[in-house]
Amino acid sequence: MCALKLISNAIPKVTDKTFKRKYIALGRIVTQWRDIVGDNMADHAQPLKIHYRKPKRKGDRATATLDVATSSAQASLLVMQKGVILEKINHIFADSLITDIKFVHQTTHKPQTKVKKAAILSDEQKNSLSDMLDNIEDSELKARLASMGEAFFKDKN
Repeated sequence: MCALKLISNAIPKVTDKTFKRKYIALGRIVTQWRDIVGDNMADHAQPLKIHYRKPKRKGDRATATLDVATSSAQASLLVMQKGVILEKINHIFADSLITDIKFVHQTTHKPQTKVKKAAILSDEQKNSLSDMLDNIEDSELKARLASMGEAFFKDKN
């Protein structure tokens, strides 16, 4: 007799080997990029992706190349620091996960923070929200729903 098992128990075992190194590695590199290359260089270079190559022969290690977007001018500075950058990255993972860095010549963009204008609810929206929440007796729940409703109406504006 075969016992049924939850799929959710099997998924981590199946996907762990496939996704663990690739996406977690890139995520950790991205989040710690300023520590790896320094504040000044982090504004001019950004990690893009990791290319993995399976070992050609049994017993060989897989190789991984990190693509870094940067301008042509900054690439020459980064090439001179390539060894140090590789050492810092692999120190983060306590393993030689990344074996090479490829500098891709393209413009990098600083993340821009969007400043949204504070939307004001119209009288009609306020009345509509108030009507919807009239029958709710729990004051804490009512306040949270009102806040959510206001956010909804502001996003629609």
